[in-house]
Amino acid sequence: MKDFFLAKRIYTKSSINKLNKKIKLLGSDNKLSTISFLNFRLITSILIFILSLFIFRNYGYLLAPLLTILYYFLIYYFCIDYRIKKRTNVIENDAVTFFEVLTLAVESGNDLRQAIIITSNSINSDLSNEFKIAVNEMNYSKTLNESLKSMRSRIPSDSVNNIILNISEASLFGGNIIDTLHNQIDFLSEKKVQNIRGEINKLPMKISIISVLFFIPLILLLILAPVIISLFY
Repeated sequence: MKDFFLAKRIYTKSSINKLNKKIKLLGSDNKLSTISFLNFRLITSILIFILSLFIFRNYGYLLAPLLTILYYFLIYYFCIDYRIKKRTNVIENDAVTFFEVLTLAVESGNDLRQAIIITSNSINSDLSNEFKIAVNEMNYSKTLNESLKSMRSRIPSDSVNNIILNISEASLFGGNIIDTLHNQIDFLSEKKVQNIRGEINKLPMKISIISVLFFIPLILLLILAPVIISLFY
């Protein structure tokens, strides 16, 4: 499937490159490849269209395009966008702990590279795995800033990418890395608190939706039950 060229014939190079950048955000351990996904989505969409025509014979000409379009966009959302969103939340939750430990490592007298090595080996998380890959790239002739820049292409969180950029600039231009880390940790902590508050504020709305979908129909059923029974007896 990887070498199958159907997707390359149908999709433009810019579309493939754009999707490739998004798939990179799924992380270094992701097994999904751009061409494989495009081929699979295209072939299965054609099959769904053909099957819909046969299954819904009378209305197939209406339902087949609708089902195919719905599937085409849903598979993209669940295979890529949803996973990116989920990974963003995981990385942002990992970030506070990771950068706190990194700050302690720098404050202990280690240079930034050594502090990253110590921190990534001490913490087991998605974010630390990305830093481990950056360390491996440094071992193969890349500079610290080049490795961090490459790492940012695999991180879906803008907040975490800004922290990595600030660390990289502080290292490159001789800024105070410790102050930079403390400021970014405060920012992440505040953002985490704001996200929790946002989720709490959404609870009344979610409860209202559940009430409308489940409780109100039951209440109506209880109220109308005598009328319904009287119609049949």
